[in-house]
Amino acid sequence: MPNLVLLRHGQSEWNRLARFTGWTDVGLTEAGTAEAEAAGRAMHEAGVEVAVSHTSLLARAIRTAELALAHMGRSWVPVRRHWRLNERHYGALQGRTHEEMTESHGAAAVRAWRRSYDVRPPLLDPEDDRHPSHDPRYACVAAEALPAGECLADVVARMLPYYYDSIVPDMMRSGSVLVTAHGNSIRAMVKHLDGISDSDIPALEIPTGVPIVYTFDESMKVSAKRLLAA
Repeated sequence: MPNLVLLRHGQSEWNRLARFTGWTDVGLTEAGTAEAEAAGRAMHEAGVEVAVSHTSLLARAIRTAELALAHMGRSWVPVRRHWRLNERHYGALQGRTHEEMTESHGAAAVRAWRRSYDVRPPLLDPEDDRHPSHDPRYACVAAEALPAGECLADVVARMLPYYYDSIVPDMMRSGSVLVTAHGNSIRAMVKHLDGISDSDIPALEIPTGVPIVYTFDESMKVSAKRLLAA
């Protein structure tokens, strides 16, 4: 039966600093590299034979997938990358620390921006250098599709078309598919797969570097779920 493995990238430099990252490209810490390698070993030991890899366009997810696949002996599998798997875009918060935003806007506002389902952060001005329209990797994305800031509901809406159009067909053709992405893009996918309500999703935490394995039945419904802790 097909398997879908969801893997949040290992700890990034801005995770460590409690800084809003979003679509900003930052690298893994030494601990994050170790998490990615351990995830690969855990999948190998569990007998998960990934046939296709999907990642976002952000380096921390790309590098995590590369390391995990290398430790599975499967660096050769086809890789697909897409912006719809990117982290939630944190708008004008990107690059700011949680502490800075709490001091300037208050704890309640920051909590809503971080954890609510449908509250967007302050949006980026299109002229801001941090806006994705200035990044060459999104040059082929329609301008109206590029976010200036997102809530989790927005991430669900932009992720689901990619799930149905690309990930599901790969599972049906190839068997086990690895999706290496981010805390919020994986939360969006887990919300869909587990049928989590809008009111309950804020409590869901996705650990870094821990593979989540979904097994599907012949009708492509989830039949089992397990975490592969290192």
